[in-house]
Amino acid sequence: MKAFLLAAGHGSRLRPLTDRIPKCLVPIRGVSMLEIWFEVCRRAGIDQILINLHTHVDSVRRALPQWSHGLRVQVAEEPVLLGSAGTLVANRDWVANEPCFWVLYADVLTNVNLTNMLDFHRQTSPQATLGLYQVRDPSRCGIVSFDESFTIREFVEKPAKPRSNWAFSGVMLAGPGLLDTILPTFPLDLGFHVLPRLVGQIKGYPVSEYLLDIGTMENYQAAQQTWPGL
Repeated sequence: MKAFLLAAGHGSRLRPLTDRIPKCLVPIRGVSMLEIWFEVCRRAGIDQILINLHTHVDSVRRALPQWSHGLRVQVAEEPVLLGSAGTLVANRDWVANEPCFWVLYADVLTNVNLTNMLDFHRQTSPQATLGLYQVRDPSRCGIVSFDESFTIREFVEKPAKPRSNWAFSGVMLAGPGLLDTILPTFPLDLGFHVLPRLVGQIKGYPVSEYLLDIGTMENYQAAQQTWPGL
């Protein structure tokens, strides 16, 4: 099974850490985010990963051999950022023959059981299944509302007046039809340009395991105290 691991952001909110290394290499209790994600993928039967990068590309390439055993990892360098959805479109041939594929945000720290989420997705085969979690500040996230069948009825990126505190976690399982809904214009963001147009066709999967976006220094420091490990 294949997964996109999105890691091309600047990481500006984690400076000065990211002046020297990319977000995907920052350590959580001595273990890099990239190493954690690779192990999460292995446990779910994911054996091929495409990681997109914009800065510190050489640092990641040097690190890959020591952590990627059992995985086929392909690096997609983006001299110009394509956006989260743009990366998927630019590399759509890589997943052309897949019944479904993962989209994982590399700055999300989690020990989620992806196998359980895959089972949930296969029950109804929506355009996509979004991992969801509850947040304290919904105005900074992609916020959803869903019905009793977990069909997402509203998706608003960084809403001024949030209607819930259920947020897109940065963990998504997509069917091949998702790529047909994305126009090949760049940069293109999943939260702003794609997912809001798919309400009614996508499902939500509440994540009960540990999940934290470490994209801010506050959350990164909190992760050092709260991360339970895999």
